[in-house]
Amino acid sequence: MSPRSLGPFTVSSIGLGCMNLSHAYGHPPDAPQAQAVLHAALDAGVTLFDTAALYGFGANEERIGPVLAPHRNRITLCSKGGMAGVAGDDGVLRRVIDGSPQALRRNCEDSLRRLGTEVIDLYYLHRWDKRVPIEESVGEMARLQQEGKIRALGLSEVSADTLRRAHAEHPIAALQSEYSLWSRNAELGTLAACQELGIAYVAFSPVGRAFLTGKLQEVGSLVKGDIRTAMPRFAPEAYARNLRLLAPMQTLADQVGCTLAQLAIAWVLHQGSHVIALPGTTRVDHLQEDVLGGALQLDANVLSALDALFKPEVIAGDRYAPQGQGEVDTEKYAFEKKG
Repeated sequence: MSPRSLGPFTVSSIGLGCMNLSHAYGHPPDAPQAQAVLHAALDAGVTLFDTAALYGFGANEERIGPVLAPHRNRITLCSKGGMAGVAGDDGVLRRVIDGSPQALRRNCEDSLRRLGTEVIDLYYLHRWDKRVPIEESVGEMARLQQEGKIRALGLSEVSADTLRRAHAEHPIAALQSEYSLWSRNAELGTLAACQELGIAYVAFSPVGRAFLTGKLQEVGSLVKGDIRTAMPRFAPEAYARNLRLLAPMQTLADQVGCTLAQLAIAWVLHQGSHVIALPGTTRVDHLQEDVLGGALQLDANVLSALDALFKPEVIAGDRYAPQGQGEVDTEKYAFEKKG
């Protein structure tokens, strides 16, 4: 993997999204398996590790912190606040988006404690709380930086306009949003804005939440609690339509001499030198497969064929159900609201 710049850091072009190790995709792996994935990533040269206060309501940070602690000086550790588990009157933790200064400070300090570190290298606003001006949230994050609790600021799932407003308040090191062959909202403005402003674009779910690996052929196998069961493009009818794209993609992968996952990751990395791929996995063999995608060089013909095959208008289903779509600040969502 060739190194890429992310704010003040130089990181591997492929990072590891750690959410899968305790959250979101059904039954999480046990501690030994999660540790094996983290160690395999370190052995493979991954230097960017990403978690959040939300993942497992803090359990993810508690899981990865001790494993990564001995390697702290050679990795870039990222977490997120502004969306976390908050206990209601009944004591049950529920997901709450809160970008107020008080919440961000509390989230950050809780994350520092759970991770067992004195400083978080890159701290993201997980979701823009539209009740709070973006400048106010970013201003508090800047104060956390001044206090030495974080080293750089990031945003997640915001539009180009919001990104520019935030960057004017304080330099933003990275924007993290979903980006893959079948999720291409980045191309409506944020990808270009990041390049213009010198901001890294960290692309999560570069293999489309397993769709682009070709290994998830039947969505009926998804277990209760898997977040994909609520996503429109994973509904059976939409998914069946989307699966038709994989056969021609496989033909291209065969031409290149790689797997579908590797081709998907390589495509993401070819979208700009400021782009970093952030896949997640619970398996060592999948991680090793993903990392190899960072070494692929795709020629213009392959890139053009992939662009044509995965035109946004041919993808069946939205990324999120209406509630989730309303919580992100993407160009598509902003356009639909204005329309």
